[in-house]
Amino acid sequence: MPDQPSTASPALRIKVLPPRQGIAWLAQALALIRAQPARLLFLAVLLQLILGLSRIPLLGLFVILAVPALSAGVLQAFWLAAAGKRFAATVLFAPLLAGAKTGRLMAMGAILFMVTIVSVSLMLSGSQDLLPQELLVRIEQGDAAALGELDPELVMRFAYAIAVGVGLSGTLSYLAIPLVWFRDEKLFVSLISGCKAMMLNWRPFAILALGLVVLLIPVAFFIAILFQLVDAPGALSVLVVGLVVLIALAFQLVVFSTQFCSFRDIYEIEAAQPATGDSDSEGSDGQLLA
Repeated sequence: MPDQPSTASPALRIKVLPPRQGIAWLAQALALIRAQPARLLFLAVLLQLILGLSRIPLLGLFVILAVPALSAGVLQAFWLAAAGKRFAATVLFAPLLAGAKTGRLMAMGAILFMVTIVSVSLMLSGSQDLLPQELLVRIEQGDAAALGELDPELVMRFAYAIAVGVGLSGTLSYLAIPLVWFRDEKLFVSLISGCKAMMLNWRPFAILALGLVVLLIPVAFFIAILFQLVDAPGALSVLVVGLVVLIALAFQLVVFSTQFCSFRDIYEIEAAQPATGDSDSEGSDGQLLA
């Protein structure tokens, strides 16, 4: 099997799947992670270390724009895992050295960045009166105590704005990133087709979202318990923080894996099916749309 799916077919066809496929995606995603858990977790840690560079001026802007390309690198790792192949950590950087594809993914990063900024700005419009100038200056100077003095209403509005911004950019890029990387589609074709595919398959995606929420509840509960031990002395505190980070990264991998599985099924790219009992039973129920 090649290292990427074939892009020979010019037709970009969207398969409409039944609602229960959302659960199948989650099962397939977990199976993929179990195939190479250590390598995938190391890739997730490496990705977070790179994203941490976003705080550095200039370099940070490049990292932000490169998020779709780095995400494509993670999806490439899942493609190789689905094909039964091992991968090196360098797979994360492959989309940054892919010529025209790299340009499209970086342009997508710019679009997503602007969408997030505009949506957050619109959501927070009129909130300036809730943030006194002197408090803003203290926050800019790194005064952690000033954060505790923020108006709770402003904090909630900021949280909602961030959630909306991330939700919009995530929806735009969820299927567009693999379309650019695996299918070599043009940028705007990928954005439009990806959104169309998500709308046509809103039922399985709704079931998938529900499944992720159900999975997140015990994860969040366990993390909350661990946070009670953060103030423990010495090495135990460091161990607890490390465990919390690993659990969060594992959940992030589940999201990436479901992204790959849903793209693979909706656009019917050639890939080895992971060993789950759900994938074979779904094929006859789907409909194909051009």
